[in-house]
Amino acid sequence: MKSETPSGPLRGLRVVEFAGIGPGPFACMLLSDMGADVVSIDRPGKKLGEPHNITGRGRSVVLADLKDAAAREQVFQLLEKADVLIEGYRPGVMERLGFGPDAVLARNPRIVYGRMTGWGQEGPLAQAAGHDLNYIAISGALHAIGPKGGAPVPPLNLIGDYGGGSLYLIVGVLAALREANLSGHGQVVDAAMTDGAASLMTNFVSQQMRGVFGETRGSNLLDGGAPYYRVYETADGEHVTLGAIEPQFFSEFCERVGVPSELHRAQNDRAQWPRLHDEFARIFKQKTQQEWTDALEGTDVCFAPVLPLSRAQLHPHNRARNTFVEVEGVRQPAPAPRFSRTPSQIQGPAPKQPTPSADVLARWQ
Repeated sequence: MKSETPSGPLRGLRVVEFAGIGPGPFACMLLSDMGADVVSIDRPGKKLGEPHNITGRGRSVVLADLKDAAAREQVFQLLEKADVLIEGYRPGVMERLGFGPDAVLARNPRIVYGRMTGWGQEGPLAQAAGHDLNYIAISGALHAIGPKGGAPVPPLNLIGDYGGGSLYLIVGVLAALREANLSGHGQVVDAAMTDGAASLMTNFVSQQMRGVFGETRGSNLLDGGAPYYRVYETADGEHVTLGAIEPQFFSEFCERVGVPSELHRAQNDRAQWPRLHDEFARIFKQKTQQEWTDALEGTDVCFAPVLPLSRAQLHPHNRARNTFVEVEGVRQPAPAPRFSRTPSQIQGPAPKQPTPSADVLARWQ
């Protein structure tokens, strides 16, 4: 059940979501956290009330058979009152359902129509099935991630679904809303994960053109090639991160952990990187993760322990900032980012019961 008194910078924004999976629901979760009134259209018989459906939090659910004329008209009535539509189907599905951009914009010319796909609305792969891993594979991102001499490593589904997908969809929708406020006209936002993932690689495209980023994995500054920017194993089999890129931070690290003096000036000497790596690996294996955390956390060596989700929630920094909060007994990430004057809030867990469309229309009058 969503909050009746939302707060956040998007309070008053009306969003209709055509229920899907992955980046669409996550984008709508972010909009809801920032105050938007999100109404999800789902199929009759949909089971609701799953307590761990965190990305389904803070919205209402209207069940509608889109093949039924009366139900379709009810959905159109919601869209006439909405500011944003979000859908994540393959190209052409919404058109076949009768809710394509032309039909919707004819009923509500100001609506921003957000489309979330992997391959985009057109192109030779537009109709092909795919997942995050496929989308980042053709964008240059996946090739760059993994150990030297090894295969590329899937970075969960953070780069395609959520980084290149949800976040770019949100940016596009908010930009289109700004323009609609000026022009009075809505438009379609085509958010393709292939496009977003390629955009996320912009800095590395620049580095490659400057000759400072190579395509061999594990040989660059930020991919584990640099000994001062990588993960190391500790005495207890746990891991820690070192990110001492700046010379002053590298120098402080060397001083604090007892790196031999002849290596203190070897940071940018790639010929010395193997020796630096071996030395750092030897040093970190001398203490446990907690001992290194006690010694280095909070200093300027750019250090942090590698924590699983269960322990991340307990880290003192995250606890101090309430980075994880509890909603009806379910521990989950808090809304981000933070606003000084119009704070976001979780508007409640994923709904347990559907909401009649008439009730939504009543509050949207």
